[in-house]
Amino acid sequence: MHDAILAVGTRKGLFLARSADGGPFEVEPVHFSTIGVPSVAIDTRGPAPRLLAGIEYGHFGPSVMRSDDLGATWQEADKPPIAFPEHTGATLERVWQLLPSPSEPDVVWAGVEPGALFRSEDRGATFSLVEGLWNHPHRAQWHPGGGGLCLHTVLPHPTDPKTVGIAVSTGGFYRSTDGGTSWEAANQGIRAPFLPEGSQYPEFGQCVHKVAMHPARPERLFLQHHFGVYRSDDFGGSWTSIGDSLPSDFGFPVVVHPERPDTIYVFPLQADMDRTPVDHRCRVFRSDDAGGSWQELSTGLPEDPVHSSVLRDAMCATPAGIFFGTRDGEVYGSRDDGETWSLVARHLPDVLSVRAALL
Repeated sequence: MHDAILAVGTRKGLFLARSADGGPFEVEPVHFSTIGVPSVAIDTRGPAPRLLAGIEYGHFGPSVMRSDDLGATWQEADKPPIAFPEHTGATLERVWQLLPSPSEPDVVWAGVEPGALFRSEDRGATFSLVEGLWNHPHRAQWHPGGGGLCLHTVLPHPTDPKTVGIAVSTGGFYRSTDGGTSWEAANQGIRAPFLPEGSQYPEFGQCVHKVAMHPARPERLFLQHHFGVYRSDDFGGSWTSIGDSLPSDFGFPVVVHPERPDTIYVFPLQADMDRTPVDHRCRVFRSDDAGGSWQELSTGLPEDPVHSSVLRDAMCATPAGIFFGTRDGEVYGSRDDGETWSLVARHLPDVLSVRAALL
């Protein structure tokens, strides 16, 4: 058995939980109390795990903190780790995504608001703007979604460092094959029903909520849209709807099983502004055939009516298990692929981000 760590970013602090030899998770005292933590990452590539936390200082703005001793101590770069160059005229509003590169040992990607991508070459200590995406002609026409103009997904290719995909709300999905120098919109087949008839399949402007990929099959992507769940078999070249048999194809997260590239998980919500679980029942849905069919998973989840949602980064699927956190501060985990669930934590603040790893 292995020890595991769970990192839960909330509206008021970061909570770490540890599990020894497959035992229950024990939640530690809060880090960064009263400070929002919209993004977390657990980097296990080096000699010691590094924790990264995108935090919101409030009046002092966003930043990135790092720990090389599993949260015992935290460091911050001498100057702001992520900052827009003066010539952009932009100000960092939030760090939405932190993701260690699977193909470059010291590289960490950061997706931020307003709609930009940053790259670190020192394991997340400092970052520089990816100018190629910032200068893309579409960017001036991107409009903020309900959560802001957020670049919330970064998908670096597992073996080719030149290939990377990103998603921004509400710009859509974009991909680069030259390390970020140039980018193309890749949204063919994704319907935007809020647009007039005859123009509902635009080149860009789709309200993408999250995109997921398995490293064993990087050409296949899964996408949760504001109005649908989609699959691409050519790294975004074209997309096919796979959400028709779900009780609702509206939701925020989509994650891929760590060992089975065709197994994915979503958390459907009612598709109106209510944004609560369908029928107010807490249920995860799993597909084992890349979206061909779906199975409801609810054993161990609350049976009483539920009125809270799961945000785009508040679900993860890792060798340590499948985990998700809710907006009313409950965290659930499964170690049997979602067949059964157990409560990991409750009475936390609003859960924004969840990540887990084996140590």
